[in-house]
Amino acid sequence: MTFRLFRRPALSGILLSGTCLLALHTSAFAQTSEARMAAIEQRLEAQEKQLSEQQAELDRLKAERDALWDLVRAGQAVNPANIGPESNAAISPRPQTVVAQNNAPTSENLPARPVGEAPPSERQVRDVAALPERAGVLTPKGRFVLTPSFEYVRTSNNRLVFRGVEIVPGIQLGVIEANDADRDSLVATAALRYGLTRRLEVEARIPYVYRHDRVTTVAQRDETITRTMELEGQDIGDVEFSMRYQLNELEPGRPIFVGNARVKPPTGLGPYDVRYDEAGIATTLATGSGFWAVESGVSMLYPTDPAVIFAGLTYLHNIPRDVDKTIGEVLIGRVEPGDSIGANLGFGLSLNPRFSVSLGYSHNYIFPTKTQIGGTWQESNSLQVGSMFMGWSYRLTEHHTLSTNFEFGVTSDAPDMRVVFSAPYRF
Repeated sequence: MTFRLFRRPALSGILLSGTCLLALHTSAFAQTSEARMAAIEQRLEAQEKQLSEQQAELDRLKAERDALWDLVRAGQAVNPANIGPESNAAISPRPQTVVAQNNAPTSENLPARPVGEAPPSERQVRDVAALPERAGVLTPKGRFVLTPSFEYVRTSNNRLVFRGVEIVPGIQLGVIEANDADRDSLVATAALRYGLTRRLEVEARIPYVYRHDRVTTVAQRDETITRTMELEGQDIGDVEFSMRYQLNELEPGRPIFVGNARVKPPTGLGPYDVRYDEAGIATTLATGSGFWAVESGVSMLYPTDPAVIFAGLTYLHNIPRDVDKTIGEVLIGRVEPGDSIGANLGFGLSLNPRFSVSLGYSHNYIFPTKTQIGGTWQESNSLQVGSMFMGWSYRLTEHHTLSTNFEFGVTSDAPDMRVVFSAPYRF
């Protein structure tokens, strides 16, 4: 009996201790589970925050890409670090003569901004608008560019012709003729371009042409005879319709290719439509070619901040026609004007956000023209027309730009000089 009385209390103590331990273990397990759940929630919140930041960064990059696309199509070279989503609405288009009419550099070509330097408050845009015609990129979708321009071309030729024989040096039997021709042309043009899509634009050009030629002929026969003839002509020139399509998307480190097509109807006064005297000598000058012409080509633009390298290749086809007209008792039948192949190469350089310059060379090879005179065919010589060109452009406002291009002939068949003043207005 004594043994049983002492053992029951011990068993009760053991049971009570086990119950306490179980309660403590359950409480500790609950606390551990709550801590793990809190940690998981914190990780979920951190991941959600990271995803939100990544989505914001993705939206910013998309907005920057769209801004760069607008600038490339508008003919502007920009620093991508200075463009954000908030600046998209401030980006303005560029005309064709910018380079356009071209020109978002890649970030690898740009110097990094110093650490700790605050971003600029205003976007820094460098227009490269001094490139030659049809060398720029496209007009942004839904935008118009009106370009009034004024062109002056000067051509002079001096030629000495001896018709006879030379017995000994200094003693000649025959006729000596000398010709001095000075030709001036003034062309006022109104051009309108419109961006149909972000990769396609159309353009129409209407020129008004004034020409003046002064030709002096000196002939030595029994006596010296000097004859001076002056001719003029003014009228609407050949209207042009063209379209340009960007062939590839902009990719860092790769050039942009733009295909172009142009149609030129004979709206101006052709060389066989002017007035002639009884001897078959023209009394007025033509203001157009007198033939339909179509042209196709491709141009390349390679942005490399702060410059844009450009090159182009074109082929112009003049459509033959039957003139069937008697000029000076001579019947002019079918005329097949020579086609031409042209190429150009150069670069445009942005000196600051408003002023840019360009320099390059262009060359055209013109095939011989075949003319049916009476019952025979006559063929002219081929022509090599090469010229150096340079230009500058100054952006007055976001919508208005002043541009000037100069060309200087380097071959005998090229005009002595050509100057074009233009004032593109974007709206």
